[in-house]
Amino acid sequence: MSRPTVRSQPRHRSVLVVGGGQAGLSVSHCLKARGIDHLIFERDSIASAWKTQRWDSFCLVTPNWQCDLPGFPYRGDDPHGFILRDEIVAYVEDYARSFEAPVREGTGIRLLTKTGGRFHLETDAGEAWTADGVVVATGGYHRPKIPAAATQLPAGIATYHSSTYRNPASLPPGGVLVVGTGQSGAQIAEDLHLAGRTVHLCVGSAPRSPRRYRGRDVTDWLVDMGHYDMPVDRHPLGEAVRRKANHYLTGRDGGRELDLRKFASEGMRLYGRFDAIEGTSVRTRPNLADNLDNADASANRIRAQIDDWIAARGIAAPAEAHYAPVWTPSGEPAGLDLAAEAIGSVVWCTGFHADFGWIQRPVLDGAGQPVHRRGETNDPGLYVLGLPWLHTWGSGRFSGVGRDARFIAERIEGFLAADGERRRA
Repeated sequence: MSRPTVRSQPRHRSVLVVGGGQAGLSVSHCLKARGIDHLIFERDSIASAWKTQRWDSFCLVTPNWQCDLPGFPYRGDDPHGFILRDEIVAYVEDYARSFEAPVREGTGIRLLTKTGGRFHLETDAGEAWTADGVVVATGGYHRPKIPAAATQLPAGIATYHSSTYRNPASLPPGGVLVVGTGQSGAQIAEDLHLAGRTVHLCVGSAPRSPRRYRGRDVTDWLVDMGHYDMPVDRHPLGEAVRRKANHYLTGRDGGRELDLRKFASEGMRLYGRFDAIEGTSVRTRPNLADNLDNADASANRIRAQIDDWIAARGIAAPAEAHYAPVWTPSGEPAGLDLAAEAIGSVVWCTGFHADFGWIQRPVLDGAGQPVHRRGETNDPGLYVLGLPWLHTWGSGRFSGVGRDARFIAERIEGFLAADGERRRA
């Protein structure tokens, strides 16, 4: 595709923010509080990913009290509940209105460069803008990741990604193969299972978590224990934690643990990790038992950590047994015959690719991910925000993005002051 002709002289702002989700809005709130002129570019509309890339029954897995964007804490009457997709959209849109966020919706950025110490941005429409500082707040989930093998599915089988799945009734008749058991895969498999659909699930290596334990939501315990505040450089995995899958559980119907073994005992068919498509068959790896065992071990490690915390502080909390398997696979299935099982659709819950190629600055690593320390890149004036584990576990969530936004806004304020002095010298 040819690059659009730039049709105007560049317009300038002290700071330009790319992305109008909760991250971009959070830093906008903090910049506005400091009197820093800025503008947000949003390719679609405010909260667009929540509107268009989540299924109908989607809800947060963190309690409502963790919705704590800068200057806009949760104000509902169910702090320990889990808000639904449309309520999430309303929360983010209400937030933007609450401080009259300067957002240009329907305006994407196709190129970011820098000349003479000033950033240059080109929009999809060919407009030119300059800025002293830029905040990239687009998150890290840009393009659906679907295995190349998907193109080998037999004709007549409908294919979806987790971002395009909406509800069980929207899928054609027949069995449904769900590939992947991160949060989306496990929750979508449950959504289909509860609707009475025949579900075949390729189980990956994602860990799982209890929902409640010893009288409280596990999130409450983990907050008290400091897990959400632990910075990357203090985590045992270090930088590698940014590539770690989230634990699967759900906030549906008031919140519960997701137990794939229980689903299997009720008729869901479980397989190991997806491997390949051969004719009308899907081949899977012989690791179902290991993946189930490892997920259960992860959940029980969380329980054990909570036990230790309670014991060390003499907290009065009801005793509770650790999880014991309710179903075990009899052998390792080698895969499934799509035709024999009358599979009508496949839902790929295999994640997303990040796309930061429009940033033409030396701040990306070999995998195309921004290199930064707590959101600051090595390019003065260029920042990133809203990425998982930007600084802590809470960085990619409503609970922690505000802290990161305040930090970055403070750094921007210092940078602009120093940059102004340099230009005047």
